Amino acid sequence: MKVFYNVLGVLAVLLGILGIFLPLLPTTPFLLLASACFARGSVRLHRWLIGHRVFGKYIANFEAGHGIPFKGKIVATVMLWGSMAWSSRHFDSIAILIMMGVIGACVSTYMWWYLPTLKLPPASAKPTEPIVSRTELP
Repeated sequence: MKVFYNVLGVLAVLLGILGIFLPLLPTTPFLLLASACFARGSVRLHRWLIGHRVFGKYIANFEAGHGIPFKGKIVATVMLWGSMAWSSRHFDSIAILIMMGVIGACVSTYMWWYLPTLKLPPASAKPTEPIVSRTELP
């Protein structure tokens, strides 16, 4: 079963990397999926993902229940609704447009009402490490 989780985690990381460059492919959900898979399949891969210099601190804070920064919520909301508005030009079906709107509303509701907002220290005292200390990780 560990092999399955590791393969799924690697695929999720690859899709997450593609999502950086492809506008309609999300990055964050794939990286969170990879983290969940690696946590069950390989401690070494999970530590690598959590320790990554670019997105490791965001994943560590999310897993610890601290949430995401306020600025991240704003950027995610603008990107979500902007990409859905751009994509809606290509669909004539009202059912697809309604489905896109419902999905966007559900994601926005979760992000703004249920996902905690990470309280960052002032920019002058900004730490380089995530809020979660390395000793708290498995």
